[in-house]
Amino acid sequence: MRALVHDEFGDPAEVLTVREVPVPEPGPGQVRVRLVLSPIHNHDLWTVRGTYGYKPTLPAVGGTEALGVVDALGEGVEHLSIGQRVVTGGTPGVWSEFFVASAAGLIPLPDGVPDEVAAQVVAMPFSAVSLLDSLGLEPRDWLVQNAANGAVGRLLAQLAPARGINVVGLVRRGAGVDELAGQGIGNVVATDEEGWRDRVAEITGGAPIIAGVDAVGGTASGDVMSVIAENGTLVVFGAMASPIMQIPSGDVIFKQAAVKGFWGSRVSATMAPDERARLMGEVFTRLREGVITLPVEATYSFDEIAAASRANFDAGRIGKVVLRP
Repeated sequence: MRALVHDEFGDPAEVLTVREVPVPEPGPGQVRVRLVLSPIHNHDLWTVRGTYGYKPTLPAVGGTEALGVVDALGEGVEHLSIGQRVVTGGTPGVWSEFFVASAAGLIPLPDGVPDEVAAQVVAMPFSAVSLLDSLGLEPRDWLVQNAANGAVGRLLAQLAPARGINVVGLVRRGAGVDELAGQGIGNVVATDEEGWRDRVAEITGGAPIIAGVDAVGGTASGDVMSVIAENGTLVVFGAMASPIMQIPSGDVIFKQAAVKGFWGSRVSATMAPDERARLMGEVFTRLREGVITLPVEATYSFDEIAAASRANFDAGRIGKVVLRP
């Protein structure tokens, strides 16, 4: 079968290549899945670069989230059937025509979910809803986030109001405000505009912002902290611009603010099954209601992985970049 393999860590556009590898056989409790579609996430490419919190043994196959069809069942697997559509959000090595996954980690799909939506329904939506849930916010509370036009940012802006929680989004350029407005997402402020903090206060009506989410790093971390209220919490979710957070100590000290990290993969791995089911149920409910949207920007074949990996970081991209075998 064909798979996207890298023998070294580096630029995904240069080190990922299509290679023929053996078709895997499922062991006890495992399932072999035929890949249909797989979204490219930032953390997939960071893993290939060797800069993420998880480093695979080389040579390695890329990818972690996928929509597929059950192709073979390992011993003891009884709750799934051959031909059934399933998704996974945390299985390393899904960028191959067939991959093996733990049966317990596969989610059967409800009828009527389109392939393009199903392929990205786990990782980003689940990260967004579990991050939101972890903040412990109440209806009418305010949350601020940067990277508001990123995948998780858009999802948080859609999921939070369904819980009665208010969101202010920060983007780095004015065009991002218009892009999000076109998707029905408001309360967005561009930090490259003079007086943007006054605009944030205008949106909230002076209400305290209880929590902030930082997915950018660098000076953007300090921007979020600067508008968080006393005794507020800054949750660090990513570092798209810089691995170094630049936060004035005065904001942390005098606001008595807390800073903590959130790693979706670790949260999901340690979450109780009933809690995971509750949050995934919320995701599927919001999809049926049309509250959350999961657009696709473009679909590439394995042979186009160099172009696909570069397209993932295009400025102004609205939907996900997706791979097909």
